[in-house]
Amino acid sequence: MNGSVDSLQSGFANLASQAEPTFRDPAGQLLLTATHALRRIHPSAEGAVRDFLASPLRAALERSGDLIASSIAAPERHTCIKPGELWLEHPRVEPISYPWEWTAAQWRAAAELTLRVAAKAVEAGWTLKDATPLNVLFVGTRPVLVDVLSLERRDPRSTVWLAYGQFVRTFLLPLVAAKHLKWPLQAMLFRRDGYEPTAIARALPVRHLLHPRLLDVVTLASILEGSGTDRRQNRPRGLSSACDPELARHILRRRIARLERQIAYAAPVQGPSQWSEYTQSASHYSAADVEAKQQFIRSVLGCYRPARVLDIGANTGSYSVIAAEAGAQVVALDSDEAAIDALWRTAAVKGLPITALAANIARPTPAAGWRNREHLGLLDRLNGGFDLVLMLAVIHHLILREQVPLRLVGELCAALTRRWLVVEWVPPADPMYRQWLRGRDDLYGNLSEADLLQAFAPFFHPRLRTVLSNQRVLLLFERAGSASEACGIRPPGAPQA
Repeated sequence: MNGSVDSLQSGFANLASQAEPTFRDPAGQLLLTATHALRRIHPSAEGAVRDFLASPLRAALERSGDLIASSIAAPERHTCIKPGELWLEHPRVEPISYPWEWTAAQWRAAAELTLRVAAKAVEAGWTLKDATPLNVLFVGTRPVLVDVLSLERRDPRSTVWLAYGQFVRTFLLPLVAAKHLKWPLQAMLFRRDGYEPTAIARALPVRHLLHPRLLDVVTLASILEGSGTDRRQNRPRGLSSACDPELARHILRRRIARLERQIAYAAPVQGPSQWSEYTQSASHYSAADVEAKQQFIRSVLGCYRPARVLDIGANTGSYSVIAAEAGAQVVALDSDEAAIDALWRTAAVKGLPITALAANIARPTPAAGWRNREHLGLLDRLNGGFDLVLMLAVIHHLILREQVPLRLVGELCAALTRRWLVVEWVPPADPMYRQWLRGRDDLYGNLSEADLLQAFAPFFHPRLRTVLSNQRVLLLFERAGSASEACGIRPPGAPQA
């Protein structure tokens, strides 16, 4: 276990070295280390930060799990801290996820978290000054606000929520566009500040422009933009300074409550897809095959007890759930949003530690932001972070749909796992393989399990093998160079490799 922890910290250190310290917040900078997220507080903000740390609001938000835990970092533990500097220490959230890797349901959950924090802040005499999805991370299925510097004391007489416009542009309007215009949420990778109301108003049909839930945030807002009105200059300053504090609080409550209703309206309802119903419609698996496959995975999990598992092509999450119920922290990837949405909902209901990402391992989310170092690419966040990687009925997709050679698949798996890999090999005679072959028999029609073993040989040693009645093969590999552990597991019908 110590070796596993050392490897994990080594992977985090490598990730931290690629990440640029944040620079957009005038109050501080965030720096990732191998073990923590550290936040340097600029001298001008130290008093306000200490005030918040001592507040009942901070304690309440941390207890509820809505806000990341914070403590004052000890200089003796972190060499980056200079004498006299104030730094905060936060736990690392792994993996880091970005809004363009969320489903619509996750987007809605993050928006509701933000409004919940904003409402609690209003009641406590504080305000949330930033309201962007980039300030939220998912710890398993639960969204958590990670920007503690976004909370500041508010003017008790003010009726203005300064982050209102940002919330609308970055949370609400992307959901509106996804629901009514089918604009993918993944496009937010290229729109850090979201959509302007005018862009949405020009694209929406008239019937939506007149909908009560969109009238103020789209239609009227776009009219004001078109008239050249500077909304910041026309803010009711007199009202904000003369209003009774209780009336100001009431107005802010109403504004936040309306946004909650607008988010509920705008969130798209995820329909089924080909892959979200794959488990129910997969006629090439008998009940006995499903049971044998699940038993193989349970045996591996029970023997080696991996702390962290990556499920690539997780679909609706049957095997992610098995891994999580066995005690692992699971990251589940699938490019089908309907499938990963179903997985996230299942994990949330069961309270399982599964982080679900809508992502394609063959076309991974790229690095983004300033110098491509503000937001790390998917593989940079995953590499070396797992004790076990599952690739169940995935490799034939990479071969036939992405034309990735087997050797490169093995190389990728070796970068992702620290120790174990389970592969489900789908032979060319399999109906799903034939479906994707599309006349390319001369290229891919004769690939065999022996080709897989040869391609993976530089990276892995086969340790266990079982053949299902449909002739699909389950293989347990151990990464080359690992100290072998004899466990004696032998699922039904599974000879040792």
